Amino acid sequence: MSDPIQDADCPDCDDLTRRGFLKSTSAGIAAAAVTTPMLSSATVRAADAPTKKKPTSETLVAQFHKTLTEEQKKIMAFPFDHPLRREVNNNWHITKAKIASSFTKDQQAMIREIFMGLHSPEYAKKVFTQVDDDNSHANRRGGFDGCSVAMFGEPGTGKFEFVLAGRHVTRRCDGDSVKGAAFGGPIFYGHAAASFNEPPDHRGNIYWYQAKRANKLFQALDGKQRRIALRDDPRAERKTQTVRLTGKKTGLHGIPLSELTKDQKELAMKVMADVLAPFRKADVDESMKLIEANGIDNLHMAFYSKGDIGNDQVWDIWQIEGPAMVWFFRGAPHVHTWVNIAKNA
Repeated sequence: MSDPIQDADCPDCDDLTRRGFLKSTSAGIAAAAVTTPMLSSATVRAADAPTKKKPTSETLVAQFHKTLTEEQKKIMAFPFDHPLRREVNNNWHITKAKIASSFTKDQQAMIREIFMGLHSPEYAKKVFTQVDDDNSHANRRGGFDGCSVAMFGEPGTGKFEFVLAGRHVTRRCDGDSVKGAAFGGPIFYGHAAASFNEPPDHRGNIYWYQAKRANKLFQALDGKQRRIALRDDPRAERKTQTVRLTGKKTGLHGIPLSELTKDQKELAMKVMADVLAPFRKADVDESMKLIEANGIDNLHMAFYSKGDIGNDQVWDIWQIEGPAMVWFFRGAPHVHTWVNIAKNA
């Protein structure tokens, strides 16, 4: 699991843009939107919003698939039901088909646009910059273009999925081919900003705002609730097994949302808003639909004393888990986040 990294340059991203979220939940809660300036980067200048409507990532995947040669397909195209499609990891290449070395310039541009389209307009550039940075240092093979891609099935048949993978990134585009699975299956995001071993404030980490929000909820708990919510045994990182779903409504780590007051539930739903904010609306809506189907009150929030950087009791490791959901945020020594949301375990 080790992925040592040399010091990396990263803008100060602690205060992040949030977009409106959660039209409705079982608790009837809405999260507020806050706007901050966007990052600029030469590497993502081409992704600036055009005046005309952009094609969806699914449309671009279909166009990309049509351009593939037989030689390219041999190293990155598989049947839809191939077991590789269901895998996820924190630092991997799903195939040998790396963006820079296996595809033409036009294909590379399509891959970038597919990736950008999987994220909200407020966050897309920040996320691209994070992936580019995390895949650029310590011989990480060329930034974003050093990531790899795979294609499962064929667009137009109702069964396809595009997957992009690299260090601190696994993203999917499936056009709802995978029924009952948000994002088309398990995904991963992370960031090592200033260094591999981040300081307590995680300066420059674009995802640390999510932990700050989660810790506001912990601070709002009373003494008895904190004793239930705080543990010292976070899950191990074991590739795809990290996000194995249990189907359980009880006996999960932490405190169930059913045990929270109305105000505390509002804070919990703001955590959900923040963790989903980097992604496009279609995936956010699907995620919330699946979570609500399994019951908001069946979600559990857990915080872990292990890995408390600086011993400041701002918990770097925490998670949200439900019968068919895992959102595991491991913030020590830097951020790794494992996500799996489904209709059924």
